[in-house]
Amino acid sequence: MRIAHVITRLILGGAQQNTLLTAAGQAEDFGDDVVVITGPGIGEEGSLVDWADNRGLELKLIPEMGRAIHPWKDFISYRKIAAAIDEFAPDIVHTHSSKAGILGRAAASRQRIPVVHTIHGAAFHVGQSMLARAIFRSAERWAARRCQALISVCDAMTDQYVHAGIAAPEKFTTIYSGMDVEPFLDPPRDREEVRSELGFTGDDVVIGKIARLFDLKGHRFLLEAAGRIAAACPQAKFLLVGDGPLRSQFENHIARDGLSDRFVLTGLVPPERIPELIHATDLVVHASLWEGLARVLPQSMLSGKPVVSFAIDGAPEVVIPDETGLLVPSGSVDGLVDSVTQLVGDKPLRERMGAEGLRRSIGTFRYQDMARRVREVYQRVLNH
Repeated sequence: MRIAHVITRLILGGAQQNTLLTAAGQAEDFGDDVVVITGPGIGEEGSLVDWADNRGLELKLIPEMGRAIHPWKDFISYRKIAAAIDEFAPDIVHTHSSKAGILGRAAASRQRIPVVHTIHGAAFHVGQSMLARAIFRSAERWAARRCQALISVCDAMTDQYVHAGIAAPEKFTTIYSGMDVEPFLDPPRDREEVRSELGFTGDDVVIGKIARLFDLKGHRFLLEAAGRIAAACPQAKFLLVGDGPLRSQFENHIARDGLSDRFVLTGLVPPERIPELIHATDLVVHASLWEGLARVLPQSMLSGKPVVSFAIDGAPEVVIPDETGLLVPSGSVDGLVDSVTQLVGDKPLRERMGAEGLRRSIGTFRYQDMARRVREVYQRVLNH
């Protein structure tokens, strides 16, 4: 097949990793001709442009394309996406993320090229004003009529989009985000070596949070809970992996609470370090308020770590209470305190949940399987 993927920007994020690994799997396992049409990988989150180049993926960069709404630049982006699609002449176009999803579906449908769109996270969500939600819902309904199939990264995304009247249920297929699982099963560096470099001792129970330091990721709830967790569990330490605009605010919060000796903030790290950093933890907290199916959940399970997560979006599909982790009502600081404290104080429970999470996830999240299943959706569309 000739496949054109369209995504807004190649920052270091879950939707971007999903897209690039889908493209890589299609090129590597099926010999497909693949191009990724994208805006630049510019942002505090870090860039995946070098990763794509090193993997041998063909990129078509559109400098004007970015996340924020900018009518003139968006019009230029649309024209350049349409020109790139016309030049590449794909059998199918696969769009990702909200901005590129709208522009890419509009451009491909005008050229009568079949389109598949992946919903990595809802374009309309609780963090928006009512007006913004209404606008994005309308835009998604309009764009859904201009594609032949929709892929959701979790069943929760399908439910939300069907409930919002975006498209009928039969138009959706759930395909969990895949990843290169081997480094999570067997990280390149020894756990104790990494912990020692970070300043942790063998007696410390390390609570990890892997996410950019941005409001929707919910660090503030963990920071509010940290003092009570530390008081109840002298062995508890915290590892925040990632960087972002709220770093100085979080550091001031930690210092104000007298917890600077309990926290390690790594700042921005390359993607290949994530497996060893998860292995350096003893449990992982996911406190986002909305987020499709966060990749850190299966990554933690593949690493044999239990997870404490807010019960949002796709999280309950993989975090099985009392089996692979603990679910907490969204925004509940008390719930975080209780659940984290329980796991910090119970090593056999952590080990049992970690082992069950590994058992459940090891056959589900390989990127090669994701690429194959996505390709099967293409085949259905092309044969229709």
